[in-house]
Amino acid sequence: MPELPEVEVTRRGVAPHLEGQLVTGVVMRRSGLRWPFPSDLAQRLTGRRITQAGRRGKYLLIGFEHGTLIVHLGMSGHLRILPLDIAPKLHDHFDLVVGNCLMRMTDPRRFGAVLWHDAADGHVEEHLLLRGLGLEPLEAVFNAALLHKLTRNRRAAIKQVLLAGDIVVGVGNIYASESLFKAGINPKTPAHRISLARYQKLVLAIRETLAAAIEQGGSSLRDFIAVNGQSGYFQQSYFVYNRSGEACRICRTPIRQIKQGQRSTFYCVSCQR
Repeated sequence: MPELPEVEVTRRGVAPHLEGQLVTGVVMRRSGLRWPFPSDLAQRLTGRRITQAGRRGKYLLIGFEHGTLIVHLGMSGHLRILPLDIAPKLHDHFDLVVGNCLMRMTDPRRFGAVLWHDAADGHVEEHLLLRGLGLEPLEAVFNAALLHKLTRNRRAAIKQVLLAGDIVVGVGNIYASESLFKAGINPKTPAHRISLARYQKLVLAIRETLAAAIEQGGSSLRDFIAVNGQSGYFQQSYFVYNRSGEACRICRTPIRQIKQGQRSTFYCVSCQR
């Protein structure tokens, strides 16, 4: 599943082509993906100007004066900016036409979403999918003191707390494993037992890991490609994720793989205490 870096790479790719542009057409080639497409979306958007291309967690937010188009890439989705004459393929389900190009959503497994939040219903942050999201990890509001405070009653393992998304958003499975390694924290450690000093290391590790992933175009493990069709290459520098049995890049101890909440966790028993 595309995580925060992949979604941010996508946002940065589509923004120059969308912001300030008039929508000249909307094409929906099926009734919906994970949820139905708004049936009147073409009427709502055609002739309206895009004000911004933002992101909240793993959701892309394409803003208009009268509302926000919410796009989620699901398990296997990606967006491309293409010329108008490029014929759609089997899994190309949605086009947003702007000027002399279009933004096309491809989603083979159809777990993605294209939804509409009307401005009359309040700020987009009040949408059901967004209202419970935690802090953005790349913004200043995400800091060690607040993370320490919010986890005092959390007895779940720190890896699970990071994935839950209600304290910090967008730190998915790959980047949680990598950040915990960088901070030297065992993923099984109960969140409430982690000291402020160790949370300072973790916050820094999360920021650095996500920033590096964005700079390298994200991780392309299965279906993800960027807007320009290129694959990310952050996976080439993983320290622990998907390296079960391989030697730790720091101490040479074999990387261990365990299951936490039905998700695979990778860590080094020597480097992460």
